[in-house]
Amino acid sequence: MTTLHCFKAYDIRGALGDELNEDIAYRIGRAYASFLRPGRVVVGQDNRLSSQALKEALCRGLNDAGVDVLDIGLAGTEEVYFATFHLATDGGIMITASHNPLNYNGMKLVREDARPISGDTGLRDIQRMAEQQDFAPVARHQGRSQPVSILRDFVAHLLGYIDCRRLKPLRLVFNSGHGAAGHVIDALERQLQQQGLQPDWIKIQHQPDGTFPQGIPNPLLPECRQQTIEAVLAYQADFGIAFDGDFDRCFFFDHQGHFIEGYYMVALLAETFLVKTPGASIVHDPRLYWNTRHRVAQAGGRSVLSKTGHAFIKERMRQEDAVYGGEMSAHHYFRDFRYCDSGMIPWLLVYELLCIKGCTLQSLVQASQQAFPVSGELNTRLEQPAAAMARVEQHYRSNAVAVDYTDGLSMEFAEWRFNLRLSNTEALLRLNVEARGNHSLMQAKTAELQALIKGELNAP
Repeated sequence: MTTLHCFKAYDIRGALGDELNEDIAYRIGRAYASFLRPGRVVVGQDNRLSSQALKEALCRGLNDAGVDVLDIGLAGTEEVYFATFHLATDGGIMITASHNPLNYNGMKLVREDARPISGDTGLRDIQRMAEQQDFAPVARHQGRSQPVSILRDFVAHLLGYIDCRRLKPLRLVFNSGHGAAGHVIDALERQLQQQGLQPDWIKIQHQPDGTFPQGIPNPLLPECRQQTIEAVLAYQADFGIAFDGDFDRCFFFDHQGHFIEGYYMVALLAETFLVKTPGASIVHDPRLYWNTRHRVAQAGGRSVLSKTGHAFIKERMRQEDAVYGGEMSAHHYFRDFRYCDSGMIPWLLVYELLCIKGCTLQSLVQASQQAFPVSGELNTRLEQPAAAMARVEQHYRSNAVAVDYTDGLSMEFAEWRFNLRLSNTEALLRLNVEARGNHSLMQAKTAELQALIKGELNAP
């Protein structure tokens, strides 16, 4: 039996070749069908050069199991989610490696109603079946694959989150990173034009290009932000939006080109929902949360902690019937989107909010940035990450007022806190630090933690 290393905590991700290839994709299709016994499944793909071949192999596996495939073609992950619940299919599969390097690809799996399939809800079973090739026999009646377009209905759904009558022609910059977002932006623009609005939108890196000439789109990394910043400044835009490759995350830039950490957008979006749904629950991840809890409490809501990762956030949101969930990594989840994450809904909500308030994005987040300064996520590759975690915990344990292991190691002190965790998709140790109104303290503790992690500062 061959161990398949592409199966991660809540999705499939691996280097092309030994970890993920067409044979493995076919086996995943057969295993998914054997586990779920679906009749119809939605399949979509990002624009990586390897995605088409992997999709075709996956679909052969599904068809051999008697499953009909509704192929929505080039799409974002949220389009697969939408198609799955909108078309009332038995499941959906998105071919994407999101922000991983060019030689990677992967898949995100959901069942009916776009419910996630993670390690705790079937992914390990699918892995075992794919490894052992323990499939149901080839079906007597082959399934069929057919192209389906859901773009018009998807755009109508997106615009249902806002009141288009309140929109003004703000100047927006969109950076699709040569990923899959461009066709949705174009469709939204056409629909708004039909409603009488004249969008003033600047589009850069707009056409899909699987070679990613400017690099893999991942605006969480500072080196991936410069072109968006330059465009916002050059065109004097009201704000800018940049997407990752499968656009399930969106990143914001204010009118001065300043990158807005996703952490501050979580609280801002939570407040917009709490105005409409007083007392609702808001789910957040454990990496950074002081600002979120503070703003949610002020707005009369209830904050709920969840382990990091889209499958875990969605499951917790369903348990709590939360109206909104957010991660500092720029994943935003919505109850009316079947608790799934979307990179399109957040910027539409922000667009509407700025039109209603007549203010800048900067003015809406400035107080939070000053009250709770953050380090931004810092990643370190280590041969022995567990030893580094133990070293950090030993160093701070005697002074910590709270220690939490919901996701990695979180330690809290009177005026600052941090979270240190292993990545679920890469061989990285991820660090986030925040403080109460003291930027210098945050910087000093961040430097101290980095030295501990790298073994440059020994624990007492």
